[in-house]
Amino acid sequence: MTVVEVDTPGGRYPIHIGPGRLDALDQSIPADATAIAVVTNPTVAALYGERVEAALARTGRRVLRIELPDGESHKDWQTLNLIFDALLTHRLDRRAVLVALGGGVIGDMTGFAAAVYMRGIRFVQVPTTLLAQVDSSVGGKTAVNHPLGKNMVGAFYQPVAVEIDTDVLGTLPAREVSAGLAEVIKYGLILDAEFWGWCETNAAALRALDPAALAHAIRRSCELKAQVVGKDERESGLRAILNLGHTFGHAIESGLGYGEWLHGEAVGCGMVQAAELSAQVAGFPRADVARVRDLVHAIGCPTVAPDLGADRWLALMQVDKKTEGGEIRFVLMPRIGQAVTRAAPLDAVRDVLARTVQ
Repeated sequence: MTVVEVDTPGGRYPIHIGPGRLDALDQSIPADATAIAVVTNPTVAALYGERVEAALARTGRRVLRIELPDGESHKDWQTLNLIFDALLTHRLDRRAVLVALGGGVIGDMTGFAAAVYMRGIRFVQVPTTLLAQVDSSVGGKTAVNHPLGKNMVGAFYQPVAVEIDTDVLGTLPAREVSAGLAEVIKYGLILDAEFWGWCETNAAALRALDPAALAHAIRRSCELKAQVVGKDERESGLRAILNLGHTFGHAIESGLGYGEWLHGEAVGCGMVQAAELSAQVAGFPRADVARVRDLVHAIGCPTVAPDLGADRWLALMQVDKKTEGGEIRFVLMPRIGQAVTRAAPLDAVRDVLARTVQ
């Protein structure tokens, strides 16, 4: 097992990474917990529900299961209320602990529920997708979607632990693996040129779920995210660079309808578009734009964006959380391993859209 520590003003907690962590979940439950509620979906529950509940039962606490509908299209207020309905029906108090067992949708909604139920209770992240393991489960971002924008209603709220069981990745569809790898290579692009080069070399091994390659990728991704979150928990500055590709990607998700493309697929394509925009306005080398496109393709993500119409694209990007005073701000790269957040001229954005949309 590998341990990565996250240290933020909102809390310090460990990320445990290794095989078999589902069977050790009782170790992450605070000793004074009065009850445990596992929030999951039917797909994940069928695979791991009983095993997780058996591990948590060793705490001697009551264990409740809450199953939510599966998919990004259900990441909304109506589904969030199902968690509150169950917690109140079963009279869970302020010392109860939520366990988010699932991918990014489950993690985000469980974290948001924990942040606001009785004004804040504790929760543990148990991510079961690669994307959630390397990104959404770490750093305390929680949210639900709004019809006008993705993740527009939420809170920064840190878990008490993140439990990453690398064994669960063997059950993922290939498309989910590719979506998770988009977030992995993102860390190299914005923070670590050496890691980026390693990803280029090991793309095939990562897609094939090679245990050694995955272990390194997950650990390094968590280390890099922990460094950024520790310096800027609430995204007042530095943390915004973690959104590379997300301004374009969120527009794809909103424009097509949540769930049509996986989040990581949209981010992967968005990184290609961000690389093109970086070449146009931030001096990013053209040869490196090709490297970004080639690696996004190599991990199995789309490199051509859907045609939403230029005006619709711009309208959707205006809703992005980095927009300030009506000015769309993007994460751009002067070079591989370095990123900045800044506005870009609309004519440059339109030109990129013309060249990357089909």
